Amino acid sequence: MVQSINPTKFSATDLDRFAEDLNRDGICIIRGLFDRSLVEEWADAFNKLFEQRKQQPGGLAPRGPARWYLTFPWVKPFANPEVFANSTILGILDRVFYQEYRLVQLATDIPFQGSEYQEIHRDFRPLFSDHINTPLYAVAVNFPLVEVTPENGPFEMARGTHRMPREEGLVKIRAGEIAMEQFYMQPGDVMIRSPLALHRGTPNTTPQPRPMVVMGYVMHWLHTHKVDLTLPADYYNSLSPELQEMLRCNVVDQLSDRGTETYINFEY
Repeated sequence: MVQSINPTKFSATDLDRFAEDLNRDGICIIRGLFDRSLVEEWADAFNKLFEQRKQQPGGLAPRGPARWYLTFPWVKPFANPEVFANSTILGILDRVFYQEYRLVQLATDIPFQGSEYQEIHRDFRPLFSDHINTPLYAVAVNFPLVEVTPENGPFEMARGTHRMPREEGLVKIRAGEIAMEQFYMQPGDVMIRSPLALHRGTPNTTPQPRPMVVMGYVMHWLHTHKVDLTLPADYYNSLSPELQEMLRCNVVDQLSDRGTETYINFEY
């Protein structure tokens, strides 16, 4: 268990319930976990970073028409243990992961006006066979930098499909046995989900982008070559040994100011 940074806003019973929801449905929503001032600070920094990255070749990864993916640099305000080592988030992860886990991803999904429905997909393949139900071995922790409404591209997912073969889930969705549910969120809300649950991005029909942060946590043995964290040495060395161990990262003397994206193939 990693020592978390800030005291939890939720009781042990609440954390048990969130973990049960995540195991059963493939998703749980934690309302009002982060202060709005924190989210506003991230949103301001994101807007500046996006304007910079879109001028650079390879600075953004395409995710379909008018949809982009951007990895955050490990600098303030994004390098914040109150977020990546939040006690509520880690309390839930401690309940669903049965071994040590690592943070491997800190990025954002950004649909703009003109984006379309993605194909229904998973973010990971099954560990072994599609017909072997395994415990959670990876989760995505998401929080929006703006309010998520029906108009600006809400995340859409079919509950429980992380525990069935992909084709079976698709058949049930097409037959209307399992709904593709949209999740609306306020700044400060946090979603934890299984990347094996069938899901898709939806169109943003508004003139403003809808950035959704994703932090990826995986069991310590899972190979994740498509995503990476790069930390400056002075920041990494300031962390506790427990937090250093939780971060799967490259440590460099100085961060490059020209980040490029390599995470392109993400649908299964």
